[in-house]
Amino acid sequence: MKKIVFLASILLVFGALAYLLTGKTSTSKLLPDHPQLAPGVAMQDVSFYSAALQRQMPYRVFLPEKIAPGKKLPVVYLLHGGNGGFRDWSNRSDVARYAAQGLILVMPEGVFSYYQNAALKPEDKYEDYLINDLIADVEKRFPAAMGRENRAIIGISMGGFAVAKLALSRPELFAFVGALSPSIDVCQRRFHLMQWWRLTNIFGPVGSKTRTASDPFVLARSADPARTPYIYLTAGETEPLLAPNRRFAALLKSRGFAYEFRTKPGGHDWGEWDSQIPGCFESLFKKVKSVP
Repeated sequence: MKKIVFLASILLVFGALAYLLTGKTSTSKLLPDHPQLAPGVAMQDVSFYSAALQRQMPYRVFLPEKIAPGKKLPVVYLLHGGNGGFRDWSNRSDVARYAAQGLILVMPEGVFSYYQNAALKPEDKYEDYLINDLIADVEKRFPAAMGRENRAIIGISMGGFAVAKLALSRPELFAFVGALSPSIDVCQRRFHLMQWWRLTNIFGPVGSKTRTASDPFVLARSADPARTPYIYLTAGETEPLLAPNRRFAALLKSRGFAYEFRTKPGGHDWGEWDSQIPGCFESLFKKVKSVP
């Protein structure tokens, strides 16, 4: 009997480990859904087929309730953090109020992918899903203005890393990038076993070409500042990522990128990120020409 209980415990542990390592689920899906709407704003949840991932993927949208016929609106993509999900921005911030000012806000599902085409899991093409499938579906389904000058992207933590990388590697996509507490040095850090395995699947082994090619510090040394979108960078004054983000900001400054770096009291959590959102959108309104 003891052997059976022991074997069952082992299977349970490995089953839980495999469940976490797959990255197919997000903790936000297990939490109550309580979107914070704003006056004059409508919400819509969408499920669409991603050719890159070969499955249905969800995203949430905030947009003005009333849009004049033929009117096209700029789009802001909002990327969640690690172990989060597509409902996080709507449930944990008051970002909806910016849709009332004439924006379409798109919140995609990214699981624990860093929104990358995984180095060791060819089927996990999350960057292709984001920049090809998602943008195309949004622009087909909603009154979205097309073109770089009408697009912005903002991400927290894991999503902040992704948008910083996109700013440097795919400058033709967005006019404005907001990286709130980005895990900017994730390609350089050492992690415990579970994180190491998950991140090795995504970026490749430490020192590999695939990992180096995703490193924002490496990309910032070769990217063209004249082509790179405006970068809004933040970090909390008591979070572990403050130091690497200071180093990244110094690198951006030394190379002449258009950017700003802001800190506020707080740690690596939604309290700090929510306090940074107004400043981020204030900067966005100045940089994206089509915003009212």
